Amino acid sequence: MKIKKGLKITFGVLVFLTLPSLLLFGFMYFKYNEELPSGTKGEAADQFAKEMLHALDYDAYQDTSIIEWTFNKRHHFEWNKRLNTCKVYWKEYRVDLNFNNPNNHKAYVHSFIANGDLSESLIKKAVKYFNNDSFWLVAPYKLFDKGCERRLVNLKNNKKGLLVTYTTGGSTPGDSYLWLLDESGKPKSFKMWTSILPINGLEASWSDWIVTKTGAQLPTFHKFLFIGLEITDIKTSN
Repeated sequence: MKIKKGLKITFGVLVFLTLPSLLLFGFMYFKYNEELPSGTKGEAADQFAKEMLHALDYDAYQDTSIIEWTFNKRHHFEWNKRLNTCKVYWKEYRVDLNFNNPNNHKAYVHSFIANGDLSESLIKKAVKYFNNDSFWLVAPYKLFDKGCERRLVNLKNNKKGLLVTYTTGGSTPGDSYLWLLDESGKPKSFKMWTSILPINGLEASWSDWIVTKTGAQLPTFHKFLFIGLEITDIKTSN
C-alpha cells in the first residue's frame, strides 16, 4: 500500500510539474510556429543584401580590427578579426582561440594552462560560445559568408525580407534566418528556423543599435519572447 501511495504521489507531482509546461508549449507552438518561407535566389536577393549592409556601414565594420564585448553578463570576448583570433573568458576560465590554426588553441584555469581532456572540453565550449555569442553581435554582417544562401522573400504589405541559410560553418549548419528591415533599411528583427529551437519562425529583435568608436554599428540588446539578451562592454578599434 505504501508503495502504491508513493507512486501516486510521484505521478501527481510529475503531472503537476509537466502539464503546465506542455500546455504552454502547445499554446506557443500553435501561436508562433511557421513554415520556412520560400524565396528567390539570384541578383535581386544579393542586391537586397548589399543595400542592407550599406545601411549598416559595412565598410566601417570591415575596417574594424578588434571587437570586445560581454554576452548576457556571462561570457567576455576579445576578438581580433584581422588575426582571426579570440580570447574567451568565463568564470575562472580563459581560452585563446586561433581559427587559422586550431592546433594552437590554448585553455587556462586561473591563468594556469590546462591539458588533456580538460583542455579539450574547455576549447570545445569556448568555440561554441564564440559561434553563438558573436552571431548575436554581428549576424547582419555575415550575409556573404562562405556557404551562405540568400533568398528574397515577399512579405505582407508589399514589403520584402531576406532569407539567409547557412549551409556550412558554425555550430549548427543548416539554420535559416529571415531578416526584417525598418524604413531605413536596417535590420529590426529576424525570424529563426534552427535545429536548437523546437518552434520554427520565432522572432528576435535587432533594434537597440549603437555606433561604436570605429563606426561599426552593433546591437546592445535583443528581445526574444520573454527573454532579454544583453550585450555590454562593447569596444572597437582599428
